[in-house]
Amino acid sequence: MSEKKQHKSKIGGQALIEGIMMKGVRTSAMACRLPDGTIDVETWEDNNGADAPWYKKTPFIRGTFNFVSSLISGYKCLMKSADKQMTDDEEPESKFDIWLTEHLGEKITGIVSVVALIIGLAMSLFLFKFIPTVATKSLVDIPVLRTFLEGILKIVIFICYIAITARMKDIRRTYEYHGAEHKTIACLESGQELTVANVKTNSRFHPRCGTSFILISLFISILVFCFIPKFASFNSTAAIFIRLGLQILLLPVILGFSYELIRLAGRKDNAFTRAISAPGLKLQRLTTREPDDSQIEVAIAAIKPCIPEKLEEDNW
Repeated sequence: MSEKKQHKSKIGGQALIEGIMMKGVRTSAMACRLPDGTIDVETWEDNNGADAPWYKKTPFIRGTFNFVSSLISGYKCLMKSADKQMTDDEEPESKFDIWLTEHLGEKITGIVSVVALIIGLAMSLFLFKFIPTVATKSLVDIPVLRTFLEGILKIVIFICYIAITARMKDIRRTYEYHGAEHKTIACLESGQELTVANVKTNSRFHPRCGTSFILISLFISILVFCFIPKFASFNSTAAIFIRLGLQILLLPVILGFSYELIRLAGRKDNAFTRAISAPGLKLQRLTTREPDDSQIEVAIAAIKPCIPEKLEEDNW
């Protein structure tokens, strides 16, 4: 590793519960610190290289598919990481838990995951779609101005949500793993050997972060929604839901543009990319924390299986 030149890696990751998931070109992996102190590593084949399906490579289309794919794999890994923290010393199951296990068996985990996912999506739509639309419906009748206010309110809600959750002990620890993920990827990109000492010298802020992607998406949405017809000037309930529907239908457009911008920011370093990266990098002061050595060890264990033998395959 120490002799390799600097490069922009395709490898991206996600912080888990006491662990990290990394997605590579051919292989993805998750590493978790178990309650006994050991590091558990799982790997699986992935196809994010040059021979990936067309919808993962076509500009402006790949953004939506890659985003959804990352959400699904990230959620599965998050649930797995939570399961790995369970020990035999946990409190005994309640009668209700026993009844569910007897009647649903192994299906119960999948059912709970689906229910939790549906609730999460519903809450996201409520916070970032319904509330901003309803809150601004009586403020102004000028469509463009109303769209701008909606967008600003979404960004405020997003930042407030992050700021509040960052104060929670468990979330703060997850953000430390998030910092370890960024620092480890930066260490790989710099061409340094993947050691705890080397990783610690790298920045915990990275332009390809999911936090930055969401923030860019919110900014892009303000521009895109300015082209929605004059439903913004109507205050009827029907107009509100028509506007919400159009916003949902335009999500692939927003994700497509945002993904291309985040790719550009991860590949190039110039005045334009630094400008579009700046807000996300600032926000990462909330979503990342400096990790300790044990968390960096987990990040290194997660990224090593994802590094291809031919490093040129990993060029972003």
